Amino acid sequence: MFTGIIETTGVIHAIETDGSNVHFFVRSSLGPNLQIDQSLAHNGVCLTVVGLEGDVHKVTAVDETLKKSSLGKLVPGSVVNLERSMMSNGRFDGHIVQGHVDQVAKCTSIEDQGGSWIFTFTYEAGKNVLVEKGSVCVDGISLTCFDVTATSFKVAIIPYTFENTNFGNLAEGDSVNLEFDVIGKYVQRLMEQG
Repeated sequence: MFTGIIETTGVIHAIETDGSNVHFFVRSSLGPNLQIDQSLAHNGVCLTVVGLEGDVHKVTAVDETLKKSSLGKLVPGSVVNLERSMMSNGRFDGHIVQGHVDQVAKCTSIEDQGGSWIFTFTYEAGKNVLVEKGSVCVDGISLTCFDVTATSFKVAIIPYTFENTNFGNLAEGDSVNLEFDVIGKYVQRLMEQG
């Protein structure tokens, strides 16, 4: 389980294709502290560390993961948000994040507010639900959404988040991974059954 509080960013060092799988080699300050078989969220996608060499770790994304996320658009040099799974004795600073991407959204607008930024995202309407001032995970970052519609929402990004995640590299037209609030998904499922 994750909380959506990004520890650091990493840079895609290399990418290898192996049949329908893609291996990502990621350079980051976390590399020396990771272990094989550890869960690590990459732009909000939970992947297992399968190789380590210095400050570079290797993870593998299967075809299903590539289809449901924006990982397939990464290239060497891409910046990714990284978060290790939550320790059971840690603080719960964000919200419950599983690392299971629900769908991909597109950044349609970035407004500089003179000290903060407003990002607008659009996505396909469906079963996923957002509520005004609710939580959403964008590329692994726990954020509060506003101006919510059935196909769009906005988030306000403070300078710290802009500088310490990949939001500083995000441009209009870019794709991001969305994970909707798991509690909202369970409530919606129960309402459908009732």
